[in-house]
Amino acid sequence: MVFNLSLNYVQNVEDAEEITQDVFVAVHQALGTFGNRSSLSTWIYRITINKSLDHIKAKKRKKRFGFILSIFGDDTTPPNDVQHFNHPGVQLEQKEAMANIFACINALPANQKTALLLSKTEQKSQAEIAEIMDISVKAVESLIQRAKTNLAVKLKMSEGMR
Repeated sequence: MVFNLSLNYVQNVEDAEEITQDVFVAVHQALGTFGNRSSLSTWIYRITINKSLDHIKAKKRKKRFGFILSIFGDDTTPPNDVQHFNHPGVQLEQKEAMANIFACINALPANQKTALLLSKTEQKSQAEIAEIMDISVKAVESLIQRAKTNLAVKLKMSEGMR
């Protein structure tokens, strides 16, 4: 559950493994503070989402820092500007198309991306998503609808660029 969700956020096996490890360390460290306000799986989903989003933000910061260093001539930093699409569930002949779809999903706002991933890849109900995201079911419904609409627009734009 943790690995699959994090993999759908980062689309890279190594990064997903790192996030999974971070999640279980966090769960172990915070287990004493778990107050049974939600189910254990909901709590772990929340931690996984937060760790995945934090990982993505940290990668973006690294890219910006590397770019700034390259402007000032510091060539000691290895380039980190391309994240390789490495999802084990995607067959070789489908990688380009799936990489494009995930690139469009990655361009969605974080809350829309989360709702869409939980709905479509994790097969969670809107009620479960509402509990995981700590929002109303109506808000989840709206997020999923906006995510689908935005995704369709982004996919259409990316098809036009080919």
